[in-house]
Amino acid sequence: MQPLKGLRVLELARVLAGPWAGQTLADLGADVVKVEAPIGDETRGWGPPFHKSGSASYFHSTNRGKKSIIANFKNTEDLELVKTLSKKADVLIENFKVGGLKKYNLDYGSVKDSNPKIVYCSITGFGQNGPYANRAGYDFIIQAMGGIMDLTGDPDGVPQKPGVAYADIFTGLYAVISILSGLKALEKTGEGTHIDMALFDTQLGVLANQAMTYLSTGNIPKRMGNAHPVIVPYQVFETGDGPIVIACGNDFQFRKMCEALDLKLHLDENYKNNHLRVKNRASIIPKIETCLKNYTKLDVLRRLERVGVPAGPINNVSEALNDEQSIFRKMVLKDGENYYLNSPMKFNNLTLAENPSAANLGADTSLIRKRVKDKSFWNDRT
Repeated sequence: MQPLKGLRVLELARVLAGPWAGQTLADLGADVVKVEAPIGDETRGWGPPFHKSGSASYFHSTNRGKKSIIANFKNTEDLELVKTLSKKADVLIENFKVGGLKKYNLDYGSVKDSNPKIVYCSITGFGQNGPYANRAGYDFIIQAMGGIMDLTGDPDGVPQKPGVAYADIFTGLYAVISILSGLKALEKTGEGTHIDMALFDTQLGVLANQAMTYLSTGNIPKRMGNAHPVIVPYQVFETGDGPIVIACGNDFQFRKMCEALDLKLHLDENYKNNHLRVKNRASIIPKIETCLKNYTKLDVLRRLERVGVPAGPINNVSEALNDEQSIFRKMVLKDGENYYLNSPMKFNNLTLAENPSAANLGADTSLIRKRVKDKSFWNDRT
């Protein structure tokens, strides 16, 4: 059984955060109809690389499992089609500028009038109110303004962004959590809700321990490269033939690491607990580095795995996707000659939708238009 089978989702969203939410719901079995302008979601053109279908690989990373219809909101017939779908939808996801859907009577107030049970999720850069509400907000800008770039990169280098659109993806996931919460509340109250998701809020929310460091002490956290601000050793180390990551999360693991590598550092009073290791970071790290240069990556990883110390290689994307664990967990799917990334969600007694590919632009327009006209689409309940 697919957990969200039968859930009707209308997606008026493009680029990443909104589509990521729609894709996650589709993975869980929801019937997601993505509405695109005649030119399509702009990420269809964000390439190279391009998928064999003609759309960019980027688009396929965030739109699997959805139906696609084309609608020009300036065309009366197209707009009426979307309005009809909004009256039947359980969930509507949109990422227009604040107030941008009002002129089409597709804003929350208008949709609620005809569909009071709708769970309506708005996603913007800065939220529906506040001094920045009308600003555009791409992920890169949000990372810059939201603190994460200042925390990322070498201490003496420039701020860096992570290799994926961190704020967008987190916002999409928080949107899903909010949507499911709204649906649960609907069961109890009979009322829908308007969810106001902001990339900026999300980015601040996932600063996590770094935000609490500042709020607790007033001290501004600094970039530390691959080192951890409050755990030692917990970083990248060079071995005799390349870098690995070692992550000792507690004193027991530190002792096991030392024993496995024939180090005696756990016997030194200056390093006997994590608090002292953090305090004496400058002296302990070079000692560990000197030791590791005498071993190969594989030797270190095998020694540490045997004693239960977390450690791992630094893989590139190909190595990660072709790792034996990835293969065993079926994180890559094949559909004909094409490969796709699978959802990471797994259940013991539920299934995900088997929809590895994204639809071609407008692939479902004619059929959905016909079925809406004869009242056979999303019309099994009122």
